[in-house]
Amino acid sequence: MALNRDFVGRTYASSAPYEVSRVKIREFAAAIGDANPIYRDKEAARAAGHPDVVAPPTFPIVFSLQGGSEALVDPDLGLNIAMVVHGEQRFEYHRPVHAGDELVTSATITEIRSAGRNELMTIRSEVTTVSGEPVCTTYNTIVERGGAA
Repeated sequence: MALNRDFVGRTYASSAPYEVSRVKIREFAAAIGDANPIYRDKEAARAAGHPDVVAPPTFPIVFSLQGGSEALVDPDLGLNIAMVVHGEQRFEYHRPVHAGDELVTSATITEIRSAGRNELMTIRSEVTTVSGEPVCTTYNTIVERGGAA
């Protein structure tokens, strides 16, 4: 069954700020196999010009779909979560993510389209500090295998 195109343009806000911690950054860096010391050592990060440990560039995937997850489970969208795979992601930065940041996201479904037998949905998330400072924009495309009409 095709995804509900009426969802294109809908925006969802994160329910609570995501507090970035040194521990989460270190765990993420370990999970992706990146031993860069600025991801683990506050002094190394400061020596590189950062106020604290800096997060790897793909770190916002951890929380950027927080707001959009409400849409993903909405039965009116028609998404079969069991058939979903990750399609693509990209990040546009205004500044790095640092330990101590409190971040919120606003996720908007920007596109739903068919590709062969699959449905593709793109979600753009604007990531800001709780005070409104822009941090990054993420673009995530998910694929529902076999969902096209």
